[in-house]
Amino acid sequence: MTSFNRSTGRRLKKLTQIPSIWEGDRRSLPSSSSINPYPGSDKGDCILWVDVSQGIVRSMDVVAKEAGPEAIVRTLMRAIEHPHTPAKAARPQRIVVRDREIQFYLRGVLQDLNISIDYAPELPFIDELFRGFAEVIDSEIPDLPPQYYKALQDQALAIWQASPWELLEEHQILSIEINKWDIGTVYASVMGMLGMEYGVLLYRSEESLKRFRAAVLKDDETQEHLEEAFLKQDCLFLTFEEDDEEDEEYNPFANMGQMSQSEITPAFGNIHPLEGLRSVLYDEEALVVYVALEALQHFLHDHRRQLAKDDFSLYSRNYQIKLPVSEEPEDLEEESQIVNTTVSTMPTLADELEEMAFDSDEDLDEDDSLFQSLRDDLIPEDSYLSLGVVSWEMLATMRQTVSCQEIGVSEIKKVGDGLPVILVQTSRPKAKAIIENLEQAGGLKGICFNPGADPSGYENYDLGLLQTQNSELFLFGEFDSDDPNHTEARKKWNQRCKNTKGYCGLIIAKGLTGASRGNPQLRDMMALFEARSLSAKDLGIGTLQFLPQG
Repeated sequence: MTSFNRSTGRRLKKLTQIPSIWEGDRRSLPSSSSINPYPGSDKGDCILWVDVSQGIVRSMDVVAKEAGPEAIVRTLMRAIEHPHTPAKAARPQRIVVRDREIQFYLRGVLQDLNISIDYAPELPFIDELFRGFAEVIDSEIPDLPPQYYKALQDQALAIWQASPWELLEEHQILSIEINKWDIGTVYASVMGMLGMEYGVLLYRSEESLKRFRAAVLKDDETQEHLEEAFLKQDCLFLTFEEDDEEDEEYNPFANMGQMSQSEITPAFGNIHPLEGLRSVLYDEEALVVYVALEALQHFLHDHRRQLAKDDFSLYSRNYQIKLPVSEEPEDLEEESQIVNTTVSTMPTLADELEEMAFDSDEDLDEDDSLFQSLRDDLIPEDSYLSLGVVSWEMLATMRQTVSCQEIGVSEIKKVGDGLPVILVQTSRPKAKAIIENLEQAGGLKGICFNPGADPSGYENYDLGLLQTQNSELFLFGEFDSDDPNHTEARKKWNQRCKNTKGYCGLIIAKGLTGASRGNPQLRDMMALFEARSLSAKDLGIGTLQFLPQG
């Protein structure tokens, strides 16, 4: 049997011994079948130590069922030395437990502390606490109706496997006509907004979808504005969360969306302007979501080939969806019902939403130009920028699958970890505009970092420049010369360019507001422009000066 160190025993003996009786016990956490419908999802055991004389809980822990008797002593130690307020550190005069094994174990561990360890078949104070726990749990509303829990979980996993985000952009909306439970048509968007990552949003009206998109595209990007816009949505949703936190280190080609089912957790809920965000679905809402997701899966299966080719023409298909079986007796009639649905693409709405995103970038003030001899109208201000590298294997794949401007293919030496690249991620329409403008300028000639400064000389910049074949210069980024992160990134960029004898590249990617924001996959890459790395001396334009406003 494990015993205390002698120094620990001496420390505990120095504490005041109070004339109190403590109850201690270890029990399974109370659960409700409505909250926790599947037995494999219990959360463990609860250990409680209470001071019966004062009527307070001194310590409480939740431990795995596999935890040994040492866990009981660890919780007791906290009850003695670091109890919950208002209790103070002290030793009890007597401890009462209802388990003979625990009694004998504690007698051996605590034999030198002058504490009586007694047995009682019942512990009235702890019994009352656990009855209270059970009442609270039984009164809770489950996140999903128990009779539809498994059906919805299965639907969520099926959606994960179908991966609709690989086929549809967030503005490519599908209408799903249901005409039941006071719902006419829901409008499905399969790319999460505001960083919601992977999932399906089911808007109850086309107007709600448009209002939200317009609000997000406004110039006001404060947290308060975005939160208000988010809560004014009117939709049901299914989203997916990763069980483990992602590595925050940027990797432009990480395989997002490739996690296994065991690595993701589905979450359902409702958003309404008058209710806010609610992570609970009631019976009728659960059925709407079930029918919509089932119909969506059928449609994706039937039109995967067209959608994979970015063909978002008008398609429509009818489906009969059988409702999930309910275990409630009063729902027996409902079980046999079939819901007739119609799923349709909405190309006109997709064009409208795309135009909204494009127009939001048209209000750039020409007076915002910061530097002389330089254009800043190629790369949108809200783009995600990164200095990175493409592995040689990925480069070969991109040359086969992505629109590429290839130069010096046979001359590039495969030295180092890959081709240095500048990544520009923006929305799909803006990415198209960048590509078209570069092509109209004859393609990309070079990428350069050039010094810039304001007239006072107090601030210095490292300006990222793109030079096109017609010799125009475009600003793609302004970086603080004193930023250690940028300094380190520039060192890696310079070394990689040295390895490739001056060859580098520019990647234009979509997906700025979707789940792949800051971490685009290969399917998000719309173009690769191979170019040469130019030095400030090569450009010969000197330090660019800041132009004051007005």
